[in-house]
Amino acid sequence: MLGLAQFLMVLDTSVMNVSISQLVDDFDTDVTAIQSVITLYTLVMAAFMITGGKLGDLWGRRRAFVVGMVIYGVGTTLTAVAPTLLVLVLGWSVIEGLGAVLVLPSLAALVGANYTGSARATAYGVIGGVAGAGIAVGPLLGGWVTTYLTWRLVFAGEAVLVVVILLLTPWIRDVEGAARRTRLDGVGAALSAAGMALVVLGVLQSSTWGWLRPRDTPVEIFGFAPTLFVVAAGAALLACFLAWIRRRQAAGRQPLVEPELLAAPPLRAGLSMLFVQNLVLLGVFFAIPLYVQVVLGLDAFETGLRLLPASVGMLVAAMCGSFLGRRAGPRLIVQIAVATVVAAVLWLVSTVRPSLDEVSFSLALALFGIGMGLLASQLGYVVQGSVGEKERSEVGGLQYTAQNLGSSLGTALVGAVLIAALSGTFTDRISADPRISDAVEQQATVRISAGITFVSTTDLRAALDRTAVPPAEVDAIVDGYAEAQLRSLRAALLAAAVFAAAGFLATRRLPTGVPTPLGTAD
Repeated sequence: MLGLAQFLMVLDTSVMNVSISQLVDDFDTDVTAIQSVITLYTLVMAAFMITGGKLGDLWGRRRAFVVGMVIYGVGTTLTAVAPTLLVLVLGWSVIEGLGAVLVLPSLAALVGANYTGSARATAYGVIGGVAGAGIAVGPLLGGWVTTYLTWRLVFAGEAVLVVVILLLTPWIRDVEGAARRTRLDGVGAALSAAGMALVVLGVLQSSTWGWLRPRDTPVEIFGFAPTLFVVAAGAALLACFLAWIRRRQAAGRQPLVEPELLAAPPLRAGLSMLFVQNLVLLGVFFAIPLYVQVVLGLDAFETGLRLLPASVGMLVAAMCGSFLGRRAGPRLIVQIAVATVVAAVLWLVSTVRPSLDEVSFSLALALFGIGMGLLASQLGYVVQGSVGEKERSEVGGLQYTAQNLGSSLGTALVGAVLIAALSGTFTDRISADPRISDAVEQQATVRISAGITFVSTTDLRAALDRTAVPPAEVDAIVDGYAEAQLRSLRAALLAAAVFAAAGFLATRRLPTGVPTPLGTAD
């Protein structure tokens, strides 16, 4: 049952990623708007996950799990019938996200409560494998249903699964002494949520506002775009959050998060790697569907088929990883996994061409999935194994906060790199092409500087045909845009490879053997 709940949480985002083109058509919007919807979903979870973990302490983990599943069911039902983009945001990004912040920390604690010893390591490996199964099934199922029926049926099916999970919940043993009499740290919850929200918002809006030179901005600050100021404000609030929880603990009151947890090297390393893992995973799974659907023109089901090697590789590696970890140790497995992911993403960069090399593309995605699966098999076990029973729900909140903050920033950062590279490369191509007149070049440059979106060359040509631009110059502009698309996708994937390589810095603090619970857990 817990595995089914994990499957459900993962299925959502993978379905959305392969349905981007259909969502753009259904809601008469653009890729940037759908990127914002996907980012907001993970942002809501990142912002409130710590609070969700603390509510599990207050109510009891199983009760929090049930309440969260009910909220999630309401959200997925509303998503299935959403008539507008605003309702989609409310149902999927907000209500489902808020349900997940209660479900996921409780799920992590309940796995720990229902298994002990080596069985616990295997259970966390299985949960990672189930997450891989969700990623495996999501693109294929979502792609088929989106192409031949409607993406809405996936969310209607999720509502049915929620009912099944709720009926099975009584068979799950609750954490002993789970409910604790303590007050929620409201100030800490507000500071952490607002801080993370502002950081992600700034990065997400960078593709629209610009980083320094203002483009389509609501306001300018000293002549600059507000992007860095918003990110800095978020970082300042997170610094205030850290200071607040230390002050609250010193005063003898319960903080939202125990400062000792954030200071423990193995736990911090595990959380850092979860952040990197999801940043890279969601970044790549945002860029690749754009390549397959927008550039190559394949439908959602064909996109799901192309992503299947990554999903299967992740599932198999996640299921086998717990066995390997018991023999080689988490640190070595994670280091091998990071190296595998970096190599796979660099391989993917080389496959982004005007026509698809099916074999090379599939092998690169399979290798990517293996690296991600190995990470999934180790990190949940390391994080949960670093604390005792009393801290599991709280650490579950931290665990899924790191994951969803990484997911939010992965989509936002890779999307920002993609749009920035598209804008810069397209401008350069237009300026360097002798077929394009000075007058058309000037008009195009002005429009690009005001903001550019990732659309198909067919849509671009159709829009240009409605203008007075001569056919020869239309051909030149479309050719330049097609080249800019490929270069921007390569730049976005290279950025993902850099983020993955940065994960090596955190692996040094991972345990070489079975994680040892903190002394505070005693």
